[in-house]
Amino acid sequence: MNVRRHHISGVALAAVTALGLGTLTACSSDSAAAGSTDRFDVVASFYPMAFLAEQIGGDHVNVTSLTEPGQEPHDLEISARQTAQLQESDAALYLKGLQPSVDEAIGQSEVKTKIDAATLTSLEAHGAEVGGHAEDSAGEHADEHGHEGEEEHAHEDEHAGEEHAGEEHGHSHGTEGGKDPHIWLDPVKYAEVAEGVGKAFEKADPDHAADYKKNTAALVEKLDDLDTAFRTGLKDKKTDVFITTHAAFGYLAERYGLTEEAISGLDPESEPSGARVRELEKMAKADGVTTVFHETLVSDKTAKTLAGDAGLKTDVLDPLEGITDESRGDDYFQVMEANLKALQTALGAK
Repeated sequence: MNVRRHHISGVALAAVTALGLGTLTACSSDSAAAGSTDRFDVVASFYPMAFLAEQIGGDHVNVTSLTEPGQEPHDLEISARQTAQLQESDAALYLKGLQPSVDEAIGQSEVKTKIDAATLTSLEAHGAEVGGHAEDSAGEHADEHGHEGEEEHAHEDEHAGEEHAGEEHGHSHGTEGGKDPHIWLDPVKYAEVAEGVGKAFEKADPDHAADYKKNTAALVEKLDDLDTAFRTGLKDKKTDVFITTHAAFGYLAERYGLTEEAISGLDPESEPSGARVRELEKMAKADGVTTVFHETLVSDKTAKTLAGDAGLKTDVLDPLEGITDESRGDDYFQVMEANLKALQTALGAK
């Protein structure tokens, strides 16, 4: 569909297509690559963006994901073939600040329609409670920890810089300004992004605008139902506090009146301090925490160590950065429903 296709030679394009790239089969064949079909060709940065494109685009789009299934999105480095495929695409859908190499490649590309999900909803700072009190005594923090929504973020400004501790290693899990990028884990914010993506598709491919509008409305309705399921499913519970390996669930916690306490910060691979681990052990006992959650794309070693020391169980709470054979479901909705069940069990919800 892209009119710029003639800028790449037939030999080069054949090579690019042969090399392939994590193509999502829901809207295209395994051999179809971005720019090589007669449909609206969309390159998505990673799974949550690709899922939106699939659901909204339906049969009219060919969706290609830059991040392979099972690959940690933040570790992605754009290759030459991926850059070439970006050039051949009709649209790029991404979340600026999450994957620096993607931001750079899209910024330098000639893609006509560039959709930054971070501009389609409001981003907030989360994760500062993680490690932000590492120098405090565990007892002092336990006394201050009231688990009210407003108190979760009381130290955000003071410790905002700590959220980017991983940047020196070429890996940052926050967007520009230290904002939490995990908007897709809040069904309400994800619906806001979906509406923005739908409007962008309508503008970029007006011949199919009516279908994009209809598909967007259907997706938003399903996300509204998911929001209702979380609200009702977590209404009556024994504790509001849950422990995760890293601070991916700040939006979800805030939406449903929970308190996320993460072993590490926004960077899933950062190591917690000894003080933080001791603090979490005391907090778990005081707040009736039963479970330490880990995820599918990052090692569960730290979670299991903490759980073993504190006499707690472990379970999966999936940040949905990719779908693999280890995922508890085949798509966004199935995995989110599994997350809800895991939270209900861990929090003692009726």
